[in-house]
Amino acid sequence: MSEGILLLQQEKWRLIDQSSFNPHFHALQSFAIDDTLCMSVGRGYSPPTARAWVHPRTIVLGIQDTKLPELQAGLAFLAEENYDYIVRNSGGLAVVLDDGVLNLSLILPEKEKGIDINRGYDSMWELIRFMFQDFPVEIEAREIVGSYCPGSYDLSIGGKKFAGISQRRIRKGVAVQIYLCVTGSGRQRAELIRQFYKRAKNDQPTKFIFPEVRPEVMASLSELLGVQLTIQDVMLRFMNVLQKMSTELFADQLQGDELEWFQAYYERMVERNRKI
Repeated sequence: MSEGILLLQQEKWRLIDQSSFNPHFHALQSFAIDDTLCMSVGRGYSPPTARAWVHPRTIVLGIQDTKLPELQAGLAFLAEENYDYIVRNSGGLAVVLDDGVLNLSLILPEKEKGIDINRGYDSMWELIRFMFQDFPVEIEAREIVGSYCPGSYDLSIGGKKFAGISQRRIRKGVAVQIYLCVTGSGRQRAELIRQFYKRAKNDQPTKFIFPEVRPEVMASLSELLGVQLTIQDVMLRFMNVLQKMSTELFADQLQGDELEWFQAYYERMVERNRKI
């Protein structure tokens, strides 16, 4: 049994479901919630926690993206296209969120031995493979060159990327996060990011390397599987896997000390974005 599967097997999984579309649920809140849960799970205040979340049209930028020479021109373009934008508190580069993109987080405690970074990534990869094991496809984890926010754990089918995984570590807690393009056009999302970089770079030299986005290498799960999936369909698959991997899966929300921790992390996110 792989190390990734072992991480999925927990006595209890706490589930925080924020996957119902809410136009007032801001992405800044999401990153603060995951930081709060890292602290809570890391301290043993909470059992391992899974969270699902969906946001209205938002471009989530990485810190590197803020160094683009013509950033304001890129941001003006996003505003014209009716996208909000934020800068997240972790690495990586720009990604697209909208009502067809489901984000999943697994928040785990770093026990004495610690969770190796690849093991964290493998746990999410295994989760997605379990969720879609009834389809006769191979879900690969490797970098898809030409995708936005490329990384060694891009998830793809037939060379087309539908998901990207990241990690965040705080106070003995590890958050493994994935965005899953469930419905809609992967190509259109990629074209949006391509146009953003075109304007924000403006053919000027940059200190960091930014992707040359090729929209044809990205797709949604609905496109790749040839089935009209919904966010609710995928949520059901997610919960079924967690249920099989634990003796108890229970729904919950932030409570007690977590509400205070959340406020502090949220204010930190707001301040970081205000500065940028």
